[in-house]
Amino acid sequence: MAFRLYNAPQSTCSQRVRFVFNAKKLPFDEVKLNLLEGDQLKPDYLKLNPNGVVPTLDHNGAIVIDSNVITEYLDEVAPENSFTPEDPVERAHMRTLMHFIDEMPAAAVRVPTFNLAFLPSFQKMSREAFVAMAESKPLRREFMLTMGQSGFPKEEMDAALARLRRTYERMDAEIERSGGPWLLGKKITLADVAVMPSLIRIHDLGKPDWQDLPRVVTWFDNIRSQPAFKPTFYHGSLLSERFPHLREKASA
Repeated sequence: MAFRLYNAPQSTCSQRVRFVFNAKKLPFDEVKLNLLEGDQLKPDYLKLNPNGVVPTLDHNGAIVIDSNVITEYLDEVAPENSFTPEDPVERAHMRTLMHFIDEMPAAAVRVPTFNLAFLPSFQKMSREAFVAMAESKPLRREFMLTMGQSGFPKEEMDAALARLRRTYERMDAEIERSGGPWLLGKKITLADVAVMPSLIRIHDLGKPDWQDLPRVVTWFDNIRSQPAFKPTFYHGSLLSERFPHLREKASA
């Protein structure tokens, strides 16, 4: 099976897919896109993924888009070391959590990401260039225009961090329900993979808020100790490795 993954090192959605590839030890050709330079908006890429986002999987010419769809697809075409429960009730519960994760932490983490990491780059652009860039984004147009070149206000940052906090509390409740150490019990699933990049991202930004939740602390330690973690988060995958001003803030 020939896999080609169009992705970006720092993309949280790309990290989900890379983790599954690495855990399954599936070889894949990685095509790295530079999102700040607009590689994902070039005509050739938009033919593959009209949403203008990463990742996109090309599997022997079959194109699959959306990170959660791709991870489920990989579990179907390469079922060894499966991340999907065999029990249909648990499988449905896993998918319910994956929808929650896309609705809550995956969306909320964009606000601190853009404010703390990307905003300085946008502030260097002319107003005309910024608006043109924002208008060119099929899925993120309104998000970008709302943020503008001054960033999201404190109220929106606080609201995003509150949504992330509710995620950690939901994770804590799920782990307690299942007996842990993972969200659905003894075996890691695609739900764990789905939420992983949001926690890694907010930890990298210096704003983790789960230290009072021991089950989540243990979960976080466990996910980072997985053999697939290091090759997934190769150097350059963390925002603090890409943007020097984040490292400067952390050391200040």
